[in-house]
Amino acid sequence: MHRSKLEMHINILQVLADHGPLKITHLMYKVNLNGSTLKDCIEFLIKQGLVEEKSVGRGRFVYAITQRGRIVINVFEELKELLPVTKENLVLL
Repeated sequence: MHRSKLEMHINILQVLADHGPLKITHLMYKVNLNGSTLKDCIEFLIKQGLVEEKSVGRGRFVYAITQRGRIVINVFEELKELLPVTKENLVLL
């Protein structure tokens, strides 16, 4: 099943929250995205202030969730509880 951009972004934030700062390749495997899609998502999340890039040596970086990113995850989880989506209440247009 195809994931929406929102689902990919939330998944990246959740993985970073659960595992701490990760190199791009480790993050790629944990969120099951190809490199170019992941880089696009990371770039978007950085611009939004939800993820930060940290240098760990010569041209090497890790990506970490920010406090704002943690807030987004918490709000998203609250929203999922308030508006549960199940197959039964999905309506095909």
